[in-house]
Amino acid sequence: MSTDADSTARAEQQRLQQELLRRARTTAARRAPDTSERAVRDAAQSGRVPLSRAQRRMWLMERLGGAGDSYHVPFATRVRGPFDAATLATALTSLVARHTILRTCYGDQDGEAFQEVLPAPPTVAVPVVDTAPANAPALLREEAARPFNLAAGEAVRARVLRHGPQDHTVLLTFHHIAVDGGSLETLADELAALYTAAVDGSGGRVLAVPPQYADYARREHDEIARLQPELDRWSGLLADATPPRLPLPAASRSTHPSAAVHTAPLPPALPHGLRALGAEQRATLFAVSLTAAFAALHRLTGDDDLVIGVAGTHRSGTAMRGLVGLCVNTLPVRVDASNDPSFTELLHRVRDALLEAQRHRHLPFDLVLERLGATARGTDGTALIRVTSDVLGEPTVLRLPGTSAEYVDVPTGGAKFALSYGLDLGDAEHPTVLVQFDPSALDDAAAQATVRDYAAVLEAAVTGPELALSKLPGLGTPPRPSATGDSTPDGADHPAAHALRAHPQVADALVVRPVQGPPVAYAVLNDSAGPSGNELLGLLRRSLAPESVPAAVTLLDALPETAAGTLDTAGLPGPPAPSGPSSPRAGAVTEGFASLLGLTPSPDDDFFALGGHSLVAVQLAERLRTGLGLPLTGLDVLQARTPRALTALLDERAAQQATARTTSKPARSRTVRPGTVLVTGATGGVGAFIVRELAAQGRPVLALARPESAHLIATEGVDVVAGDLTDLAGLRDAVRDADAVIHAACTFTRPEVDLAAMETMVDAWSRGPFVFVSSVDAYGHPHADQVLEESPPCEPVSPYGMAKMDCEAMVLRAAGTDGRGGASAVRSPIVWGAHERLREQLRWGALGTLYQAARRGEPIELPRPGTGGHPWYGAAWVHAAALARAVTECLDRPVHGVANAVSGHVSWHDLAHDLTELLGTRGEVHETDAVPRDLDHRWHYDSHRLARPLRAKPGEDRRTVLAEMIDGMTGDNA
Repeated sequence: MSTDADSTARAEQQRLQQELLRRARTTAARRAPDTSERAVRDAAQSGRVPLSRAQRRMWLMERLGGAGDSYHVPFATRVRGPFDAATLATALTSLVARHTILRTCYGDQDGEAFQEVLPAPPTVAVPVVDTAPANAPALLREEAARPFNLAAGEAVRARVLRHGPQDHTVLLTFHHIAVDGGSLETLADELAALYTAAVDGSGGRVLAVPPQYADYARREHDEIARLQPELDRWSGLLADATPPRLPLPAASRSTHPSAAVHTAPLPPALPHGLRALGAEQRATLFAVSLTAAFAALHRLTGDDDLVIGVAGTHRSGTAMRGLVGLCVNTLPVRVDASNDPSFTELLHRVRDALLEAQRHRHLPFDLVLERLGATARGTDGTALIRVTSDVLGEPTVLRLPGTSAEYVDVPTGGAKFALSYGLDLGDAEHPTVLVQFDPSALDDAAAQATVRDYAAVLEAAVTGPELALSKLPGLGTPPRPSATGDSTPDGADHPAAHALRAHPQVADALVVRPVQGPPVAYAVLNDSAGPSGNELLGLLRRSLAPESVPAAVTLLDALPETAAGTLDTAGLPGPPAPSGPSSPRAGAVTEGFASLLGLTPSPDDDFFALGGHSLVAVQLAERLRTGLGLPLTGLDVLQARTPRALTALLDERAAQQATARTTSKPARSRTVRPGTVLVTGATGGVGAFIVRELAAQGRPVLALARPESAHLIATEGVDVVAGDLTDLAGLRDAVRDADAVIHAACTFTRPEVDLAAMETMVDAWSRGPFVFVSSVDAYGHPHADQVLEESPPCEPVSPYGMAKMDCEAMVLRAAGTDGRGGASAVRSPIVWGAHERLREQLRWGALGTLYQAARRGEPIELPRPGTGGHPWYGAAWVHAAALARAVTECLDRPVHGVANAVSGHVSWHDLAHDLTELLGTRGEVHETDAVPRDLDHRWHYDSHRLARPLRAKPGEDRRTVLAEMIDGMTGDNA
C-alpha cells in the first residue's frame, strides 16, 4: 500500500531526476554542438547491448588478468608547426561525441557481458607535459601502459609532450575493445577535420553521421543462430589441427607475457619482385608473404600440418563506412607443407587455404574455438593460433593544418601471440622483415634464426620460386622444439631445475623423483618476498613440455647438506600431500567444475580436456572468489588447469591470508560488538587511511573493496566484502548490515555511476550516521579568494564537482528521517599520504604537469602573484591521516551539513621549490603573466568546523609527507 512517505520520496526522486536532466541540457546548450553531433546524439540508442564476439575476446582478456597493456593501442605523432592543445581538446571532445564506442562502458550480469553507451562528456582533457625529445620515449611508454577502466567507459585518453613552441608529440591511447586498425584511419581523418574547423571557425567540411558500433554488435548477435551450418563445416576443416610446436626457452621469468622483436633488412627492390611473383601465380603480395611465413615456420618446427592466424575484417559495404570499433576477426589458415614443395607449389596451397578462410571471415573465431573445445589446444593447453602473419604498410599519422607529421612508434609491453611474422613496407627505401615473439614461449636464438629464414625465403622466392624448400639458399640449420621423454634427468640437471634457477628471484633449485609418483621440485629464493611455489609451478607449465613439469614446487630456506657439504636428499621434505577431497576448498572447486562444465571431475582432470575455455575460467574464478573470499583470477584457473592444482593454489592463498592476520586478533562479529562502520573504497588512497584510523579506535569495520584487492586488507576488527560502485545490490546489502557509513569511493570520471551508487546507499541507509567524503571541486570557481564552508557553488562547476554536490544533496536530505542518523559531507582538496594511489595522483593528477617538470629538472613556469587581480596562486592540501581523523570524528559529531578538511595551503612557487629539492633536481622557476589551466587555482578554504581532528600531528607537515611519497617511488615510477 502506498503511503504519504512513499509519495514524498517518489516526488523527491522525480525532482532530482528533472534537475539532473536540466543541468545536462544546460551543459549541452553551452557546448552548442553542430547538427552532425546532435544527429549522432539523437540517433544513439540507450540501454545494454551484447558485446560483439571480438569485444568479448577483449573483455575476457581483461577479466582473466595478466594481459597488461597487450591490448592498448597507442597512436603517436610528432607534430612540428603551430599547434594548440586546447583546440585539440575541443576536437577530441567532438570526436568522442560522434562515436559512441569511445564513451561506452562494459559490465556483466549473471556472467554475461554487456556494453552501454554513456552521455557525451562536456570535455575530454588533453594534459600537456613539457619535456625534451630525449625523454619522450619513456614518457610515451609509461602513458601507453597505464591501465584502462573499462567499467567506467574509459576507452581513449590523450597526452601532449611539448618539446618546444612548435614541436610537440601528440599521443592518443585507445583500448583495443573500442578500435582496430581501420578505426585509426577514420579517427585520424575526422580528428584532423574537427581540429581544422575549430582553428578557422568556419565549421570545416561537414562530416557524415557515422554508423554506431552498438548497432553492429546487435546485428551480429542476432545473426549468430543462422551461422550454425557454416560453423559446423568450418569446425570440421579444423577438427584435428594442433598448435605449432615452438622451441621453448630455458625459462619463463615473468607471470605476464612480454614482447621481443628481431628484424632483418631486405633489398629495396625485393617488394617489387614479390608483387610480380604474386601476379604470375594469381596471388596477392599478402599471400606471398604468408607463404614465406609458412616456410619459415615449417623449418622452425619440423611440422608439416601448420596453422597461422591472419587478421580479417567484418567491414563490408557502404553501410559500415566510417564505423569506429573492433571489427577484426582471426582467420585460421591451415596448410599442408609436406613432401618438400617448391615455393610456388606452397604458394598455391597457401592461396587456396587463404581463400577458404576468407570465405568464412564472418564466422567469429571464438565460436569456432568453442565448437572445437580441447582439440583446438596443445597438450600443454596452448591455443590453436599461436603464430600470426601480416604485411605492414605506411603507418597512420595525425595530419593537422600547417604542420608536418611524423609517425612515432610506442611499443606496448605485451605479446598477443607466441610468434608473429611481419613484412614491413612502411619505409619504401628500407623494407624489413620482423618477428615479434613472447620470450616465455619461444627461445630467443630460435626467434633470431626464424627471422633470418623468413628473409632468406622471401629473397629466394624471387630468384628461384621452383626450388624445393629444402634447396632454398641462405637458410640456417633448423632448430627443433624442445622435447623430453622418460630419459629426462633428475636433480640439478632436470629442465625444471634449469628453468627455476634462471628465474631472477630463485637462488637454487633441484628436482627429485620419489620412489612412487611424479617428480617434485625444490627451490630456494633470494629473499622471502619472491614468488610462491604455485606461481613458480605456473611458470614451469607455460615454459616446459608437459612431461617436464613437476607435480609441485616446494620452497625451502636452504637445500639440506651433509657434514661433507654435499646435498642431503634424505633431508628434503616429502612431496606435499595432495589436497584432501573432503576439504571445503576442494569441494568448492569440484562443485564449480561440475556446475560450469556439466560433469564431475577427478582431481587431475584437465580443465581444457573437460571443455573449459576463457569464459568458463572467468566464471569459475568469480564463483570461487566470491564463495571462498580468496583472490583468484581466470588466468589462475587456466594456469592451474586441474582441480587438485587449483585447490592447492587456493589453500596457499588462504594460508597467506591467515599469516597476514597472525599478529591480529580475529575480526569481531557485530553480534559481539555493535557499531560496525561500512567503509567504501577501503583500499583506495583515502579509504585505507580511514580503515586504519577506525581500527586504531577499536571500531569494527566492514570494508568494501574491489575483488582483486580485497585480500590486501588484514587488520584487526575488519571484515571485507568484495564489490564496487557498479554492484548496486552488493552496496545495498553492505549498507543494511552496517550501523554507520563512510562513503569514500569514487569513480572520478563517471558521475552517473557515483549518483546511482549514492541513491542506492541512501535508500538502504536506515540507522546511524553517514559521512560522505566529497571534494572542494563542488564549490566550482568562487568569486572570492577566501571560501567559507557551505559557500554556494559558482560556475563553472566540473562534472566531477557537480556529481559531488548532487551526492551531498541526497544524503543531507535523507539525514534524520526514518531512523537515519546525522549526515556530514566532508569536502577535501588534494590528498597527500604514503599510499600508492596518492603517489599516482601526485605524478599524473591535477599537479602532474608541475611534478613531472620538477622531476626532470626542466624550467617551471608559474603565474606571477597579482596576475588577473589575484594576489596568490597555489593549492589547498590535506594529509590523508588528518582527513581520516576528521571523517571518523563525524561519526560521533555529525556536522549536519558541509565541512572542509584542509591541512594547509601552499603556493605554486613553494611547492615547486619543495619538489625540486626532494627530487634532487635544479629546475628553474619562471613567473609569467599567463595562468595555465591546471594552475588556475587561487582559493583558500576555511576549515574551522573540523579544526580539532585536522590539527597536525608530528610528521604530518607538508615537507615530510611529500618526502614520504617521493621516497616510495622508484625507478621509472619516480
